[in-house]
Amino acid sequence: MISYKQLQELVAIDSPSGYTKKAEDYCFNVLENLGWKPSKTNKNAVKCSLGESPKLAIAGHLDTLGAIITGFNSNGTIATSLIGSVSLNQAEGEYVRLYTLEGKSYTGTYLLNNPAKHANRELGTIKRSIENMHIRLDEEVNNAEDVKKLGLRIGDIICLDTRYQELESGFIKSRFMDNKAGCFVLFEIARRLKEQGKTAAVELFFSNYEEVGHGGTCGYAESIEELLVIDMGVIGDACEGRETKCSICAKDSTGPYDYEMRKTLSLLAEKKNIAHQIDVYPFYGSDGSAALRAGNDFRVALIGPGVSASHGMERTHKKGIEATVDLCMAYIEQM
Repeated sequence: MISYKQLQELVAIDSPSGYTKKAEDYCFNVLENLGWKPSKTNKNAVKCSLGESPKLAIAGHLDTLGAIITGFNSNGTIATSLIGSVSLNQAEGEYVRLYTLEGKSYTGTYLLNNPAKHANRELGTIKRSIENMHIRLDEEVNNAEDVKKLGLRIGDIICLDTRYQELESGFIKSRFMDNKAGCFVLFEIARRLKEQGKTAAVELFFSNYEEVGHGGTCGYAESIEELLVIDMGVIGDACEGRETKCSICAKDSTGPYDYEMRKTLSLLAEKKNIAHQIDVYPFYGSDGSAALRAGNDFRVALIGPGVSASHGMERTHKKGIEATVDLCMAYIEQM
């Protein structure tokens, strides 16, 4: 039986794009403790060869959505800018952590301006925009100077509470299953190969800027010919994915993925009875599409466990995660 302790631990590490060192170090240490020899790129992505001259990179991103301080309001609240495509409708009322450059943390809540129902008749109709929202800090502050005295600065990082729960039904609900569930898939690949006493011409790659568009653009081994991206499968009215299955993406909003890789993955899933769904994502981009835009000469495919309510309060299922691991292992075995 798979233990999900490492997924819970990784989710607990705040890692919005640009603030990922602790998550990078965690992934590095997981691989090192398994007996592999990971390294970091100049951009601090974590990479690890599981054999000589890797031909296949399997990539997942460890960065998440978040926010950053842009100013201090006269009433002691904090103005923000978003890191990645945060849904403000789903961020409203969420608890947050704010980190100073010295490493001190404070807590607060993302709120609409004038958020009291008893004081604002327009509360239900006001557009949730970054201009209409603020952070209420859990400190005795009455003005901008009070906030600055705490050591908070413009540019300090704001992290959303994840509220991780692993349920007896097999569901895991938490923010940032996109894409820490994908990182966990990479951990499992490394663990299974080590337990089997095998190596493979595979490089694991943990990118750290996917949510802002350039995580997977560079840093791979020169010998790489194929890139298999592990990222969340979309669940929605226009999609066929399920949390209990591995989604195989045929096309997203950037275009189709490599046909031959997708065919191989799909036929392997059918042959080995791995729960899967071929799908098309209407509003989506990945480290794979970023790698291609950057000019890498790779064949690229995209798979991952289905994730409900993406970029909100997400949920996936252990069956979907394990189906993704099984499909990755099957693809490695047929190389």
